[in-house]
Amino acid sequence: MAQQTATATFDENVIAPDTGKPMPKTETWRFMIGFIIFGVMWMMSGTIGSNVLFPERFNGLGIGQPEAILATMNSVGSVFALVSNLVFGALSDHCHSRFGKRTPFIVVGGFICGAAFWSTSVATTLPMIVASWCVLQIGLNCMLAPAVAVLSDRIPLNKRGTLSAFYGGGATAGQSVGTIIGTQFLSNPVPGFVIGTVSWLLTGILAIIIWPREKSAALADGEKKEELNLVSLLKMFVPPTKNCRNFYLALVGRLLLIFGYFCVNGYQLYILEKYIGLPVAEAGAVLSSMSVVIMVVSLISSLTSGAISDKIGARKPIIAVATLLIAVGIAAPWILKSVMGMYGFALLAGLGYGIYSSVDQALNVDVLPSKEEAGKDLGILNIANTIGQILGPIVTSSIVVATGSYFMAFPVAIVLVVVGFVFIALIKGVK
Repeated sequence: MAQQTATATFDENVIAPDTGKPMPKTETWRFMIGFIIFGVMWMMSGTIGSNVLFPERFNGLGIGQPEAILATMNSVGSVFALVSNLVFGALSDHCHSRFGKRTPFIVVGGFICGAAFWSTSVATTLPMIVASWCVLQIGLNCMLAPAVAVLSDRIPLNKRGTLSAFYGGGATAGQSVGTIIGTQFLSNPVPGFVIGTVSWLLTGILAIIIWPREKSAALADGEKKEELNLVSLLKMFVPPTKNCRNFYLALVGRLLLIFGYFCVNGYQLYILEKYIGLPVAEAGAVLSSMSVVIMVVSLISSLTSGAISDKIGARKPIIAVATLLIAVGIAAPWILKSVMGMYGFALLAGLGYGIYSSVDQALNVDVLPSKEEAGKDLGILNIANTIGQILGPIVTSSIVVATGSYFMAFPVAIVLVVVGFVFIALIKGVK
């Protein structure tokens, strides 16, 4: 009875949803380390292949234009990413494994990614390349959707921004680390592919080993397992329809923010070459330096901003600062058509995106209509991330084709980012 009374006096913001108790510091540190390693490893593994070694390998395959191969691989793969994120988020919500709801998916997803990554690296035909990459996207989202749902399942509200920041900062840093590692193996890619494969295999299992063990989700004796038929399966994937105003505002806001950022971020090399006017070798050197700048400022800003968000108990002011920095960063090369303008983009927009990434997932968890369907609903919110990264380059390329210049891509990107924040600002009940 005394224990019940003591527990009842705890502020609900400090209570871990899965245990009903405050989270000890040792567990907090284990989640921090696990989230940052998970973020770094999955993004690093993917970047080694898709951004560096695969494009270079496609140059020598002789099965078609390398750009077309890469575009086909990524565009078809993105469809599988969209669907599988939602599917595995929903399936993990209803999992009754003795190892927990999320753990089996996170571990298995890593193994699938490793096998598919290696298959992509040795494939010699377009169908096999695309098929292998699509399987990798299935494995990746088998990990991602349940891993992000851990923030809702197990992390107290007062630590959610910090943990979200460690995941977002890790993923941002992983992209730069993957680029740096991949470029070391351009002349001899096989060791690079081995590193990517092993990294994929270990990504999920390392996170699970580091995190505190998830409690069993097995049904208790006498508890009936829900019947699965076509109707119940379809209901598992229905988007939220009740108490979901904030959810959809966050969805649209996230989509537009990422959309605007990637209008420029996805075309940095071409902007350096065709807008600034640098030769290929010099553009590559500048891009490499920009990657380091983005990695450093994003990592520092994301880790500090997440802690600040938890300290002040608010997400919107942090996102407002991030929006301003991203918008000014995008404006830098628009106003200063020079290498310095692009470094301004790397510094300011990279800083802003790191700040935004620090509270992005925390905000998403805060607006969930149902904690019981966190995996599915976070999967829907994560679709905005994928679609934004796809639409950004498409819109920029359309502007270039229509106008013959990158000039108008910058103001369009700024408007998208600002309007994205407007939608987030309209969210009620979340500071």
